[in-house]
Amino acid sequence: MNERAGRTGPHTISVPVLIVGGSLVGLSTSLFLGRLGVPHVLVERHAGTSIHPRGRGNNVRTMELFRVAGVENGIKDAAATLAVNHGILQTPTLVGDAGEWLFRDIDPGGGLARFSPSAWCLCSQNDLEPVLLDHARAHGGDLRFSTELMSFDSDPTGVTAVVKSRETGEHTTIRADYLVAADGPRSPVREQLGITQSGPGDLFHNVSLTFRSRALADVVGDRHFIVCYLTNPEADGALLPVDNRENWVFHAPWHPENGESLEEFTDERCVEHIRRAVGVADLDVEITGKAPWHAAQRVARSYRSGRVFLAGDSAHEMSPTGAFGSNTGIQDAHNLAWKLAAVVDGWAGEGLLDTYDAERRPVAEATSARAAARSAEHSHPGFAPPPAAGGGGPQKGILNVALGYRYPQGAVAGADPAVPVVPERLDLSGEPGSRAPHLWVRRGDERLSTLDLYERSLVLLSDAAEPNEWHEAAVRLADRLSLPLRSYRVGAAAHADLVAEDDADWAERHGTGPGGAVLVRPDGFVAWRSQGREADAEAVLHQVLRTALAVA
Repeated sequence: MNERAGRTGPHTISVPVLIVGGSLVGLSTSLFLGRLGVPHVLVERHAGTSIHPRGRGNNVRTMELFRVAGVENGIKDAAATLAVNHGILQTPTLVGDAGEWLFRDIDPGGGLARFSPSAWCLCSQNDLEPVLLDHARAHGGDLRFSTELMSFDSDPTGVTAVVKSRETGEHTTIRADYLVAADGPRSPVREQLGITQSGPGDLFHNVSLTFRSRALADVVGDRHFIVCYLTNPEADGALLPVDNRENWVFHAPWHPENGESLEEFTDERCVEHIRRAVGVADLDVEITGKAPWHAAQRVARSYRSGRVFLAGDSAHEMSPTGAFGSNTGIQDAHNLAWKLAAVVDGWAGEGLLDTYDAERRPVAEATSARAAARSAEHSHPGFAPPPAAGGGGPQKGILNVALGYRYPQGAVAGADPAVPVVPERLDLSGEPGSRAPHLWVRRGDERLSTLDLYERSLVLLSDAAEPNEWHEAAVRLADRLSLPLRSYRVGAAAHADLVAEDDADWAERHGTGPGGAVLVRPDGFVAWRSQGREADAEAVLHQVLRTALAVA
């Protein structure tokens, strides 16, 4: 067992991090921590990963994170069945050519390649989670399914939790430095901590129906959509393909606020509803599963209470349109993981952990509002918002939300606190607090994106031209402070560490000038940049590291 984790007595474990919840966000947290060498235990009350095809949209930023974590190709393989599906269709019936595409292609013309080495990926949660599980375990994660959190107590130096195996009944005490609660929207951890939530609350309710139909593929034809909103007022709903052949999901509106019970969703009623929605009276439909779900807009008023952190649905709930909720949760996990690793490894102070709330909570507030507006725009079945909730018209610029969000405050130096968290237009020009620009470079014979450099260390980019005070300062500080700080000189000079492809000007792309430098965090966000040379580069860089990143 790693020297930072061990047993302290019978049925007692000591570990740096305990993760509660083993769904997408909990598994992602495990993967990211494992890649950074942080020992941890994950407990999940269910016996295994999700069996329901949901949460399928993985946006470009999430796929960038999975790329760096080494799982992007595995996810693409798991998603191969739906690789041909694009766009969102809205129509009163699938018979004939009625209806319109809300959008036909998420990346028309392939323009996204200018900004990212990755792309959106349609991979259902039941296919994605096993990939994350395998990789998390391969990186040393102690993942315990059929294990329930019974109680926990937090004190100034850590958390003491008691967990129970639902298979054997055995209780185990886990002493952790930190606890990450990824335990869902009704989070018992959040409830015990007394953390309240902001936002309008419940938006609408649906029942998710899985079903088999062999004839439906012929009705759909070559309209390989991500989702189809069927708008027949007598039988509206959302249709999603699972394999484009015979397995499907249908989200039917449910109105518990009007006294409607789940028991009323009999197989007979559901079959008839799907037939009417599709427009084929004798369509073969075999209901294989039912699962109620609730769309809500809520954000926890704090993401941290002492040694406990909230992530994913325990921290925020969002309307499902656009799949913002799961993506925001995975990005929570990534933001928190490198900060926990920095503190556990001793190169950053506790103050760095406070920036998790400062950075991620405003992102959730802005994103949840966009998600609700998008549901109104798409007329999601069951959602009847007041007119103002639609945001005054169609919501443009999904990339702004998925990729262009920024941290005006937090572990950054020189960010403009007045800049919106989600800007009106996409700007990835190296501003402090924004995701660092993507640039294809060569390191010897290896071709990689600059984004591939950001995971296990801080990274300083500077010009390969001599003299280069920033590079020399970074090398000295890394050695003197035992700091994970890598320095790369970019340019065409013989001693350059990285050579940009197609003669791209790295400094211009990163918004800096001759002799300048850019400091990028392990999560790929710009922590600071300099427009030019400094007389005492080492002192300037050290001060940035101390104030922005709580480096000792």
